[in-house]
Amino acid sequence: MEPLGLRAVGSHCSLSEMDDLDLTRALDKPRLKIERKRSFDERSMSELSAGYGRHDGLHDSPRGRSVLDTPLSSARNCFEPHPMMAEAWEALRRSMVFFRGHPVGTLAAVDNTTDEVLNYDQVFVRDFVPSALAFLMNGESDIVKHFLLKTLQLQDSEKRVDRFKLGKGVMPASFKVRHDPVREMDHLVADFGETAIGRVAPVDSGFWWIILLRAYTKSTGDLTLSETPECQKGIKLILSLCLAEGFDTFPTLLCADGCSMIDRRMGVYGYPIEIQALFYMALRCALSMLKPDGDGRECIEQITKRLHALSFHMRNYFWLDYQQLNDIYRYKTEEYSHTAVNKFNVMPDSIPDWVFDFMPLRGGYFVGNVGPAHMDFRWFALGNCVSILSSLATPDQSMAIMDLLEHRWAELVGEMPLKMCYPCLEGHEWRIITGCDPKNTRWSYHNGGSWPVLLWQLTAACIKTGRPQIARRAVDLIESRLHRDCWPEYYDGKLGRYVRKQARKYQTWSIAGYLVAKMLLEDPSHIGMISLEEDKLMKPVIKRSASWPQL
Repeated sequence: MEPLGLRAVGSHCSLSEMDDLDLTRALDKPRLKIERKRSFDERSMSELSAGYGRHDGLHDSPRGRSVLDTPLSSARNCFEPHPMMAEAWEALRRSMVFFRGHPVGTLAAVDNTTDEVLNYDQVFVRDFVPSALAFLMNGESDIVKHFLLKTLQLQDSEKRVDRFKLGKGVMPASFKVRHDPVREMDHLVADFGETAIGRVAPVDSGFWWIILLRAYTKSTGDLTLSETPECQKGIKLILSLCLAEGFDTFPTLLCADGCSMIDRRMGVYGYPIEIQALFYMALRCALSMLKPDGDGRECIEQITKRLHALSFHMRNYFWLDYQQLNDIYRYKTEEYSHTAVNKFNVMPDSIPDWVFDFMPLRGGYFVGNVGPAHMDFRWFALGNCVSILSSLATPDQSMAIMDLLEHRWAELVGEMPLKMCYPCLEGHEWRIITGCDPKNTRWSYHNGGSWPVLLWQLTAACIKTGRPQIARRAVDLIESRLHRDCWPEYYDGKLGRYVRKQARKYQTWSIAGYLVAKMLLEDPSHIGMISLEEDKLMKPVIKRSASWPQL
């Protein structure tokens, strides 16, 4: 007998049997009933299969809404859903934004404990992603479709900061619904960075839009949306900003501080790992959706060339493990010619003391930034998790990232998942790099704060690497506090123990991140909509060890 209010449904990954490059072959069959592809390697799937029911067939999801507003996946499992699930769904639905009768997104936060709204009453592109995934996993795709279409329309808006006009492909950071009392109608008002702190355009918004479009296609089996001329044009406009030839000598994207989730000055200008990982994933998602006709063929060729160069660059120059750290420690400097080993002229004396103790013999990660005479050794959660999900990280590197996380659990997770970056900036370094930012003090906010929203990316990475036990451990920590603390935006302290007064409560992506993590653990087949398999053609020869020291 089904639990009250829960609907039984099959998996929604109805296109996961198809290779990412073969989406266009199914043009005449937008709704397919096929067997599910295993979204991760055989070893990972065999480990995950224990405790999960098998679902051999795929079918369209029912569009009704459950009484208790609990996720569909819970009905397919033999255990009772956690009480937090129903309350999380209720809170998520309270945050929904409607435009002319249709749901178009979720508010950043619905915090009734404060009168200071700031910009939390807007729909942020990056913030909506976990909400969208939760709705997709629950068989509710309409809100995601409307969001994708409305943001695509906003992309056509004229974008100006003072007297400077932004590129056509820039996607908004956020938008809100405003009512015109004279005309008695609602309209959307977008922010492209002109009202943001620092006035920086959101580089990540376009990447998240492409990634979410693929997730929608994978989840629903509906090819018609991604193949519309409007969506095809939108993808090309976003990528035209990134693939244009210029003065760059690296395949990575040069970015300003504050252009992503870390939207304040934090010393991530240059080539931040978060943007490079999202860029790589967006390129691969676009490659699976672009139609090879007209200018689409040229765009596909540009993407393919860039992916080869980017994967080689990132896997070789951003990767750090024990062996590579030792190599950098022994680097010669001021090397000229094509035979240079220290190609970026990184000074060994610039290696911070903490990294020598932090790096285990087994494990590794992608560093925060690499540029001329510059290597940011900080560990950033989002960039490393997306590197795993996009297969920017090789299988060995993915496992090494997981090894590091387990080995440094106290530092990276503590009592509340997950540190946005490690370690924090403090003292003179904090004053110089952040400009004495009073919000990014040590172990707070972006500067080493703990962000519950990162749980969904951590869980997805754990499932893809076949280590769900790590995710379950993190979920247990979340369930011990998050609801009791009213779903805060972030936590402070080395262990993530304290809720700062500036941390917004009932933060929507904290709520949605928890829901996505739970549904991924309950039905790992959902991983197909947010994970990409490794492309063997883009696997460069990496001479040094990815995880183990060469003894």
